[in-house]
Amino acid sequence: MASNTKIVLRKKPNKFGEYPLAIRISKNRRTSYIYLGHYVDAKYWDAKKRQVKRSHPNSAHLNNFLEIKLAETGKVILRLQAENKDISASQIKEEIESVLNKKDFFQVAQEHLDELENNNRLSQHSSDKARINHLKKYSRSATLPFKEISERFLKGFITYLKSERKVSERSVVNNLVVIRTIYNRGIKMGLVDRKLYPFGHDKIAIKFPETEKVGLNASEIKKIENLASLSEDQKHARDVWLFSFYLAGIRASDVLQLKWSDIYDGRLHYTMKKNSKIVSLLIPDKAKKIIDSHQRTNGGNNDFIFPYLKYVNSKDEKVLWKKTKLAIRKINYEMSTIADKAEINKKITMHIARHSFGNIAGDNIPVQLLQQLYRHSSITTTMMYQSNFMNKKTDDALQSVVNF
Repeated sequence: MASNTKIVLRKKPNKFGEYPLAIRISKNRRTSYIYLGHYVDAKYWDAKKRQVKRSHPNSAHLNNFLEIKLAETGKVILRLQAENKDISASQIKEEIESVLNKKDFFQVAQEHLDELENNNRLSQHSSDKARINHLKKYSRSATLPFKEISERFLKGFITYLKSERKVSERSVVNNLVVIRTIYNRGIKMGLVDRKLYPFGHDKIAIKFPETEKVGLNASEIKKIENLASLSEDQKHARDVWLFSFYLAGIRASDVLQLKWSDIYDGRLHYTMKKNSKIVSLLIPDKAKKIIDSHQRTNGGNNDFIFPYLKYVNSKDEKVLWKKTKLAIRKINYEMSTIADKAEINKKITMHIARHSFGNIAGDNIPVQLLQQLYRHSSITTTMMYQSNFMNKKTDDALQSVVNF
């Protein structure tokens, strides 16, 4: 006899007078129930349609939830039938409960996001949350079983990102990296079999595309240094940008969050936000002039050097992150206006300060020293980064061949 499943409202109310929603499984005149953890008042239940009435304030969400759970139940029964397993209603219930109670991809993704937030990794939390939301919009479901994330599913997601979201190749890869991270977490938790893993060289391969790193040259830097008739906002933006450049491209968030207490003995001492590395750098004369042009306020040594975060509580990590993000956006805008004034036909953002240092350094500084200046953990990273700007030898070689 075939199995039969239905959504029902059980008869025993809780202390609030609400009745539990359940899936009823019937086979061979035997019945079992799987309780779904949701309760509704009897007046909101449509027994004929077996759904929550529209008059319920949360009807859409509940009915979507019920539809998903009923569909998952149906998949389990179909699988059991395909395997020719003639089992009882109670055994079917056990199989279904093992599926329904197992965390899906989005639940594990939320644990990943919660972990990032609790560890104050707010920048990664923001970007990963956006990428997970892309996947939710593509899947059009509040739940996503791990086993549904197949090669075919991911290829469809990639097409969606390119055609609907209009994202770059690099952004596509970043989205896939987040999915891979959460999928690996699911494997470790025993939620999905490794044999279903959709990533790898013979499956969905994740390869970061090459990107061109464009930096300013020395004459362009001088143009920015010598610009006159700048507004106060432009001067502040230029100060932050040049300070970053003068110190080998310190990341924007680190520059903005520098305090007067980070400067002593003619050096800058700070901890990198990205990896918690402790850094000590000699402050060049040009950078010192920028610092000297800024005044301490009532905060004294604990005050931020640059004005963008002057009145932000540095102990409030979330507010500090949000204000820093807004400040970087403002600086990037002001630097674009400065580029126009200086007649520089290159996009200038805070990150370009780092590229500019690399471009001017070229192959004139030993890579071991550049590794220390860039604060890279691996010299390979430095070599790969600096290869974008080391063109002199190849240029000379080209000229030596064609100049005859």
